[in-house]
Amino acid sequence: MNEEISVPLLIVVAVILISQSIFLFSNARKHGHNYWLWGILGLIQAPMPTLVYLYFVRKLWHKKK
Repeated sequence: MNEEISVPLLIVVAVILISQSIFLFSNARKHGHNYWLWGILGLIQAPMPTLVYLYFVRKLWHKKK
């Protein structure tokens, strides 16, 4: 039950979370959304904040009329 998490895995996870947070922060700021909120949410978990942002806030997959 005492499993250790390897250092390279932690580095990869940190890079993914930081890059996701930077993307969400800069994109939300450019489009006038709550950029601090999206930047912080991007640091907490991956990939759900990005998917929620792209689907509900940016509405990328909605059909254009």
